[in-house]
Amino acid sequence: MSAAGPAVVTFANAAELQRRLGNVPLERISMRVPPGRATELDLLRSNALGERLYELVEGTLVEKPMGYSESVLAARISRLLGVFVEEHDLGEVAVSDATMRLLEGLIRLPDVSFVSWDKLPGRVLPVDAVPDLAPDLAVEVLSDSNTPEEIERKLGEYFLAGTRLVWIIDPARRIAEVYLSADAPAATLTEKDTLDGGDVLPGFTLPLAKVFARLPGQAKKPRAPRKKKP
Repeated sequence: MSAAGPAVVTFANAAELQRRLGNVPLERISMRVPPGRATELDLLRSNALGERLYELVEGTLVEKPMGYSESVLAARISRLLGVFVEEHDLGEVAVSDATMRLLEGLIRLPDVSFVSWDKLPGRVLPVDAVPDLAPDLAVEVLSDSNTPEEIERKLGEYFLAGTRLVWIIDPARRIAEVYLSADAPAATLTEKDTLDGGDVLPGFTLPLAKVFARLPGQAKKPRAPRKKKP
C-alpha cells in the first residue's frame, strides 16, 4: 500500500468529524494537517517530533493519550508478556509507538501488542515504518480522555483486521475487559482475577493485582457497559 495515504476525507462539520472519530475530545484532534487530509507521511513526521503520539483515522491525526501511570502499566504488561513470549519462542511484543496499518488509511498504535511468528514470514521484522500488520493480541490502557465510542470503534477495527484477542485495561476502575470478537460480550475481570492468553498465548497468565499494583486511591464504580450498535 502507498505511504501517501487515502484520498481526502470530507466532513460536513466539526460535529460529524468528532462523531466519526468516536467522540474524542476536540483537543485530541490535531490541526497540524487539516482533518481529512493527513497522510501516513504526516503521521510519521508528527510522531518523529516526539511531543505526542498520533494515530491516523479518517485522514485525521488523532492524539493517543497516555499519562505516566498508564505508561507504567503498559510497560509492566509488555515486560511480563515479553518474557513469556521469548521463553516460548512465540513471536514479538511491541509497545505504544509501534505503528500498524490495520486497514487502508487506518493506522493504530496499540499500547501493547503481540504478533505471532505466523504473521512475520521467515521470522523477520518488517522494514516498513508502517507495516500491513494486525496484532494477534492488542492491549489498550485507558486514559481519562478515551471515550466508549472510540474504544468501540477500535475493537471493530482490530477484529476486522485479524486480531484475535483484545484486552482493555481500565486503571481507574481496576478492571480488564477481555474481547474475543467485536460482537461478543466482554469478560470483565477485577484486580482479584487473572488474565490469561487463551488460544492466542496458551499458558500465559497475569494476575491483575500485579498490573494494578501501586495505583493510588480506590477503584471507581464500574461504568455502564458499552452499547452495541443495532
